[in-house]
Amino acid sequence: MSTTRRPRTRWVLLFFFVLLPLAELFVVIQVGQEIGAWWTIALLVLGSVVGSSLIRHAGARAWGALRTAVETGQVPGREVSDQALVLIGGALIVFPGFLTDALGVLLVLPFTRPLFRRLVSGLVASQLVVISTSTQRRPGPGSEGSVVRGEVVDDD
Repeated sequence: MSTTRRPRTRWVLLFFFVLLPLAELFVVIQVGQEIGAWWTIALLVLGSVVGSSLIRHAGARAWGALRTAVETGQVPGREVSDQALVLIGGALIVFPGFLTDALGVLLVLPFTRPLFRRLVSGLVASQLVVISTSTQRRPGPGSEGSVVRGEVVDDD
C-alpha cells in the first residue's frame, strides 16, 4: 500500500476511538440533563434491545438470501448487501449512544439504505482500483523496476 493511506487511517482511528466516544458522551449528558438520567438509560437499553433484534433478523435473512442465490446459481448482489447494511446498522444501534443509534437507523431504513449502498460500493470500488494499480508497480520484466538475474548455488 502507498504511504499516502497511513495519514487517512490515523484520522479514521482518531475519529472512531477518540472523537466519536467524546461526542457520544456529550450527547448522552445533554439528553440526560433534558429528560433525566433514568429515561436516558431506558432509551439506551431500548436501543440495545432493538439493535440485537435487528441483527438476529437481518442475519437470518442474509443467510437465507445467500443460500437461495447459491442454490439457484445466481450471484448474491443487492439482497445480501442490503442485509449486510442492516447488520451493520443493528450493530451500531446495539452500541450505547444516540449518534451511533441515529446512523444505525439510517442504515436500517429501506428508503435511506440505497444511498449507503451506493456509498459503500463506491468506496469498495475505489479501494479495488488502488489495489490493482499498486500491484502493477511490482518489479519485473516490462515494468519500471529492475530485474536481477542470478543463479542458485547449493552448498550441500
